[in-house]
Amino acid sequence: MNSISKSPLMRYRIHLQLEKSLRQNTVEAYLGDINKLVAFLGDVERLLSVGLEDLREFLAAIADIGVNARSQARIVSSLRSFYGFLLLDGYISEDPTELLRSPKIGVRLPDVLTLQEIDDIINAIDLATNEGQRNRAMIEVLYSCGLRVSELCALRLSDLYFDEQFIRVTGKGDKQRLVPISSRAIAELEAYFLDRNRISIKRGYEDYVFISERLKKPLSRITVFHHIKELVSRVGIKKSVSPHTFRHSFATHLLEGGANLRVIQMMLGHESISTTEIYTHIDRVRLREEIITHHPRNKNYKKSAK
Repeated sequence: MNSISKSPLMRYRIHLQLEKSLRQNTVEAYLGDINKLVAFLGDVERLLSVGLEDLREFLAAIADIGVNARSQARIVSSLRSFYGFLLLDGYISEDPTELLRSPKIGVRLPDVLTLQEIDDIINAIDLATNEGQRNRAMIEVLYSCGLRVSELCALRLSDLYFDEQFIRVTGKGDKQRLVPISSRAIAELEAYFLDRNRISIKRGYEDYVFISERLKKPLSRITVFHHIKELVSRVGIKKSVSPHTFRHSFATHLLEGGANLRVIQMMLGHESISTTEIYTHIDRVRLREEIITHHPRNKNYKKSAK
């Protein structure tokens, strides 16, 4: 097999331009998608050793940062094209995209964590490690404020109003909203600040809340994703869990507790109420499951079937 360098990407560009006769903007779109994978892997050299699980993690990560299903499907198409080229050109002996599924374009009901599962994840954090308390605060704020992972990473000290029990969140389109913060989240943050104060934060990043102790700058969305994946694996939860799952769980728990859909819309920063209405679908699915499980007619049928 050929060795990896910039040459496969350069040869792939030529392949798209000359052999496929694609337009320049289409070529740049394909290469842009491959460069997203390179950024995720952290090293262009790893492109040749990528496996199916690596690609699945990559797709989960880009979904978590807000890339929609249609764009994900386009990225999968780019990956298939690129790895098909590498296979034909002798760079690899097996195509890792062969069993890679494109996301379904349409409404998908996300997995929701129970409150007990969220507590189990938080309790699985090792407070003896340097980042332990930071991760406790990170997940508690992610859940109890219903934040997007990008909003969590962008959160600043100047956005925190503990006396009023509110935080200021900058969402999509730089639109700001005020979100209530729980006493427990405040307590976790204050405990984390004792550790944060010992970090020599790089200039320009001093106002960010969640800091990487190793890099001395704000946590990236990918880092948050990996921490959560590791914790979920440690606890043994089989659901598909990403940082966004905590936001889904937050909204679902509010709805189950009787919160008005408009209130949830404001908390989540949804421009359209139709986006928030997905949580009513989740609630209906759970209601149906409860009826099927506990309805007396179903119980009698199960007994007679034994």
